[in-house]
Amino acid sequence: MRTAAVAGLAVLLSACGGGEAGNEMAAANDAAVAAAESTPVAGAPTPVTPSTTLPPGDGIPGVSAPPPANDVRAVATPDPMATEAGPQEAVAVLNRYFAAIDSGRYDDAYRLWNGRGEAAGMSAKAFADSFAKYTEYRATIGTPGRIDAGAGQRYIDIPVRVIGRLRDGTPVSLAGPITLHRTGDIDGATAEQRSWRIQTSGLKPRPATAPTQ
Repeated sequence: MRTAAVAGLAVLLSACGGGEAGNEMAAANDAAVAAAESTPVAGAPTPVTPSTTLPPGDGIPGVSAPPPANDVRAVATPDPMATEAGPQEAVAVLNRYFAAIDSGRYDDAYRLWNGRGEAAGMSAKAFADSFAKYTEYRATIGTPGRIDAGAGQRYIDIPVRVIGRLRDGTPVSLAGPITLHRTGDIDGATAEQRSWRIQTSGLKPRPATAPTQ
């Protein structure tokens, strides 16, 4: 229908010839063509609006919504050590250790060595006798170092300074690192193995003015 109308206008234009009348007819023809093209014919499909890319965060469901929770791009890789016992738990073990010594609970202190005392390198009785000669034994715990990890094992060095006094009145000053160890949270490890325990002690006689790091 629209094509026939446009063709008829073209025939009329050719019959009128040039001049102003021809120009006016040409302008009218252009207007008619434009009107015919812009007016949809009943029953004809309408043009599809092109999709528009929207910036994320505009809150339009299904368009700019954040990635779903199960989208691997939105899930950060977990740190395997993030949920394990860290430096503060190691410091807490040392606090318990020196509190037990200060109160004469040597068996409790002995069991805070690795292997339930085995790492101390002496029997529980010899361990108790080594502290029985003190009338005072007080420790100051410094800032723990970083955790060294490897092959499922964890190690940490913590500086300690001890001020004490022997039964004969001799003052004692010791300082050095104490190394604690634990097994990582791996299959088959027991609760005891996953707990910080004393592995070695580097406490040695030091001048009373030596600082604790």
